[in-house]
Amino acid sequence: MPSPTPQLRDSYPHHLPIATRWMDNDVYGHDNNVVYYSYFDTVINRWLVDEGGLDIGGGDCIGLCVESRCAYLRPLAFPDALEGGLRVVHLGRSSVRYEIAIFAVGNVEAAAQGEFVHVFVDRATRRPAEMPPRIRDALARLMPR
Repeated sequence: MPSPTPQLRDSYPHHLPIATRWMDNDVYGHDNNVVYYSYFDTVINRWLVDEGGLDIGGGDCIGLCVESRCAYLRPLAFPDALEGGLRVVHLGRSSVRYEIAIFAVGNVEAAAQGEFVHVFVDRATRRPAEMPPRIRDALARLMPR
């Protein structure tokens, strides 16, 4: 299977600095594959908390990951300085599909890129729920114009 074309930094409307940690490296000398999913979670949830007002500890509506994937294009390692790029490619009533890319600071091409799907649910019942208006508005700002 051919490698995907690396996405470019300027195709993502939101960027978040990410610090690598010593513990992120594996015995092969680069960030372990599972760490990238943590980067994805961090970029997405930081946006939801800061811009969408998501109350991760006590809100009635929460987002659950139902699908994710990552393509690794170039290795990264501690002490690299990184940035996560975030955009929304589908916004439904209770679900959202994000595209995320991880960039080494100073590089315009993604080192890793992937997708992540949240379904918003009622915290108590875990049944799909319409996402709150402030979250929806924040996510809409990340859609292509």
